[in-house]
Amino acid sequence: MVDQLNGTLFPDGPADWLHAPNLKALAARSARFANSYTASPLCAPGRASFMSGQLPHRTRVYDNAAEFASDIPTYAHHLRAAGYATTLCGKMHFVGPDQLHGFEERLTTDIYPADFGWTPDYGKPGERIDWWYHNLGSVKGAGVAEITNQLEYDDEVAFNAVRKVYDLGRRGEERPWLLTVSFTHPHDPYVARRKYWDLYVDCAHLDPAIPAIPYALQDPHSQRLLDACEFRALDITQDDIRRSRRAYFANISYVDEKIGEVLEALEGTRQVDNTIIAFVSDHGDLLGDRGLWFKMNFFEGSARVPMLIAAPGLPAGNYQTPVSTLDFTPTLCDLAGISLAAIAPWTDGETLVPLANGVARTTPVRMEYAAEGSVAPIVGLRDGAFKYIECPADPPLLFDLDAHPDELHNLATDPAHAQTLARLAALAAGHWDLPRFDAEVRASQARRHVVYAALRNGAYFPWDFQPLQQASERYMRNHMDLNVLELSKRYPRDE
Repeated sequence: MVDQLNGTLFPDGPADWLHAPNLKALAARSARFANSYTASPLCAPGRASFMSGQLPHRTRVYDNAAEFASDIPTYAHHLRAAGYATTLCGKMHFVGPDQLHGFEERLTTDIYPADFGWTPDYGKPGERIDWWYHNLGSVKGAGVAEITNQLEYDDEVAFNAVRKVYDLGRRGEERPWLLTVSFTHPHDPYVARRKYWDLYVDCAHLDPAIPAIPYALQDPHSQRLLDACEFRALDITQDDIRRSRRAYFANISYVDEKIGEVLEALEGTRQVDNTIIAFVSDHGDLLGDRGLWFKMNFFEGSARVPMLIAAPGLPAGNYQTPVSTLDFTPTLCDLAGISLAAIAPWTDGETLVPLANGVARTTPVRMEYAAEGSVAPIVGLRDGAFKYIECPADPPLLFDLDAHPDELHNLATDPAHAQTLARLAALAAGHWDLPRFDAEVRASQARRHVVYAALRNGAYFPWDFQPLQQASERYMRNHMDLNVLELSKRYPRDE
């Protein structure tokens, strides 16, 4: 898993001009879901939905500081119950004291805090919380660095993941296994190592495909996102934009290399043929399209994500039918032979195995957003070629992505599309009780503001995961037989 990777860059695996050889090789043998959408275009809500197969209004993970409850089943729970050893290495942005959610072990801490400190407040519309809100400093400061907070993190994630694959390859674990490796790149800030930056010196894609839209012509939610990012505070030049996009592309190449290291360990330990390999992102990044950055809305660059799955029983190919990250959990369980009837009550998604085997799918894709930059929950549907977006605070948006993939033509006020608008509005009304959704978000925010203030008063006990290492069980120690140790740690053992 990666963070904030724009799915429009993966029309059929990585775009040809991206330097991503490992992902291109994986894509060639994968089912490639070209129109895959996040359940929520923000880290914690998107990841909780990805893991559970449930929409945010069910997980109650509305934003980046909402607790992911321990009683919500995840794919790690389902596989662990089926006998799998389950490991998490890297970011999953769990909020709350449970930092495992079905994983038996976790190899690194998270890169983001696990407490309630980033809780938005619908009771203060328009409030901007400077110490944790996005700002365009990431764009203004884009460029080259050999080490950053995020590079340090992903270097650690890759190192631990490779070591874990080697441990599994040495057959120290008899059970089948699940390993989730989750990187924080290419998430902003847009800063890359020189070796990857130099790959894009002549890149023809450094200018956004959709020019900036004047503030007054943006839709209300996009205006709120611009305000939340304090867009007037910095003079963003075309050079800033080009450097940001170049660094972002460079960080795709960086994370591709890290993924390659993990896959090399899998290949070297003879585990490729009986391992399902999936690649997905939690949400996208608008990368300056429309004058917008980051995520937090349902436009294609923000909401669409890559999803590749290489597995027996899942024919390789490009599938255009819209699907969701909600579908990942039932798909993984289906591929692992776990009863879908048993997990059906716990998911809003459906297995992708029938779709990949030629069975038509008509289920619309559902999306939700209720975090910073919003003043009420926003919901969205992708149904065939159409995308419908609704918020009680805003006029509706309706796009025909076949006719206008740039989403610059809102058809909600077009009489020729009144019937489509009415149909999708009725479909949304059947899925969501928006007044109730809004009330539940506000109540959650209010509770968390009380709890967070209390827990920061006096002695502070962090919920952040603390990786534990048994150093006395590693390498050679005097309670071990050196002959047994050397043989057991070698793999392959007969070459």
